[in-house]
Amino acid sequence: MSEKENVVVEEKVEEAGEVKEEKAVANVTTNLTFNEFSWLDINTATKIYGLAKGLSASKVVPDSFRGDPASCMIVMELADRLKMPLMAVFQNVYIVNGKPSWSGKYCIMAIEFSGKFESPEYIWYHDKDGNVNGCSVQAVRKSNGKLCVGAKIDWDTVTGFGWNEKKGSMWNIPGQREQMFMYRAAEYFVNAFCPEMFAGMYSEYSQRDISGYESKETVQIKV
Repeated sequence: MSEKENVVVEEKVEEAGEVKEEKAVANVTTNLTFNEFSWLDINTATKIYGLAKGLSASKVVPDSFRGDPASCMIVMELADRLKMPLMAVFQNVYIVNGKPSWSGKYCIMAIEFSGKFESPEYIWYHDKDGNVNGCSVQAVRKSNGKLCVGAKIDWDTVTGFGWNEKKGSMWNIPGQREQMFMYRAAEYFVNAFCPEMFAGMYSEYSQRDISGYESKETVQIKV
């Protein structure tokens, strides 16, 4: 092979190497997922922290996450693990009495987002006077067509646990009782049939029914 031909071959090899390197860099940049790296992988974690820092400067994210990249990073991990839209998680994570919690409406969303069920619906119960006295959730499991029925949450449940005795309790506000039945019934269903959708967290109303409603402020998650 002549010297000129050698030079041409060497140039092609170098170009191929550059292209391969560029593709590798592109893959690292665009395929950042929490399932593919360890929290101890400093290089990738730093890139994701950079994305979180950008999110924390956005006016679109809730106030409690602005200027707090560490909290945004945790929410990003949650969204990735649950396979949910990032903004949906941002809008439904609250801190109640120092603990991260899901909003009441997330409990309802979680059944749909789990992908395991179809035709979820509420079953209502009434007292002898025809007033709403309780609620449960049922849905059909897609994998086998089985009807899954969550625990019944009724007024006996509420008074038995003393949820209505907490100061500022939503259970005592006119017109809110039905909504509270829905939130808590959905939470019980998720805990029983798709607990992974809570990622180890409780709902905000579960926290408030236990600890009280006095503190309504939402604070930042600290790590």
